[in-house]
Amino acid sequence: MSDYALEVKDLTKKFNNQIAVNQVSLRIRKNSVYGLLGPNGAGKSTLLKMITGMMKPTSGDIYIEDHLWTRQDLRNIGALIEHPTIYPNLTARENLNVACTIYGLPKTRIEEVLQIIGLEHSAKKRVKNFSMGMKQRLGLGIAIIHNPKLLILDEPTNGLDPIGIEELRALIKALPSKGITVILSSHILSEVAQVADEIGIISNGVIGYSGEVDPDLELEKLFMEIVARNRGVNEC
Repeated sequence: MSDYALEVKDLTKKFNNQIAVNQVSLRIRKNSVYGLLGPNGAGKSTLLKMITGMMKPTSGDIYIEDHLWTRQDLRNIGALIEHPTIYPNLTARENLNVACTIYGLPKTRIEEVLQIIGLEHSAKKRVKNFSMGMKQRLGLGIAIIHNPKLLILDEPTNGLDPIGIEELRALIKALPSKGITVILSSHILSEVAQVADEIGIISNGVIGYSGEVDPDLELEKLFMEIVARNRGVNEC
């Protein structure tokens, strides 16, 4: 049995003559938080969309644990990419009920998830009246309702105030103890450094660094060096 929840090998995505992701290889350990760092347009979202099956790779392989990715693996993957898919005129509980119905889950899972995401006291409130942070937490709840082994979060703190960021950070840090491996993408170095066990830095579709979070690592300096090094590398 593999120690890794996810491996990608030489993954590449081209759009016409533009290379968005260029031969990326990563290994992400089970029950950990992996931070994917990069500036806007670096290829983070494209990479994550390929892992979730939203985009087809041009070349390369994706492994879930010890086998090649298939569409059946989507039952073990949760994702919150861009904006959460929620119904604003429904309550939090009703939104989770819709998700339970889609996955064929018992309704008891709704209360479990409400506790995990900290919305048990707002379960009857219509989502259109939620703060941005509450909407993000509900989106996260929908993403984990089917107990995925792998959770992918793309820029989840965008638009959140400091309180919302702190709440989401605490929630993400707790997920590995529940058997969920998390990939968290962001362009905000400090946020990722506080929750991630390992980080990867991607710039212009190329991974320039991947490794453990070292307190002695000058992350900002390394980030800027990688961005400068890869500037223009995929231009045709």
